Amino acid sequence: MKISFLVSAAVSAALMLGTAHAASWQDSLSSAASELGNSSSQSGGLSASSLAGLLGNSNQSLSAGTMNNAAGILEYCAKEKLASVTDTQNIKNQVLGKLGLDTQEQKADTNFMDGIQGLLNAQNGQQLDLSAIGNSSLAKQVKTKACDLVLKQGLNFIS
Repeated sequence: MKISFLVSAAVSAALMLGTAHAASWQDSLSSAASELGNSSSQSGGLSASSLAGLLGNSNQSLSAGTMNNAAGILEYCAKEKLASVTDTQNIKNQVLGKLGLDTQEQKADTNFMDGIQGLLNAQNGQQLDLSAIGNSSLAKQVKTKACDLVLKQGLNFIS
């Protein structure tokens, strides 16, 4: 009987903790949505549901479709301090070296130039303008996730 009571108590506690965690996460998301709702009309940002969808979606929506675009995105991420500048610049330079893009070729490459401006030409065929999605906490999470994914792409490409 004691074991049954303990198991029941443990399950109840776990359920309450899970509910509290979900409520806390929901509160955070609602707060971000509210903040985004206030700023999106002014900044041309995406809706909260769109940004949340990007965070929850497959990584293809936040990964670069080409390594040229990835190199440009890494430059954007370093400039915006969304990733470690030293690592990002180093990886970007190695990616460009492996692609054989010198300075003139970089300026002529539209995928690279798009990336520098924050235009992520994603693997799923969509284009996401990181510089236009706003600066809400949710938008910053999307930008950081995109930078992390593209940095991993660069690391995989050069290894």
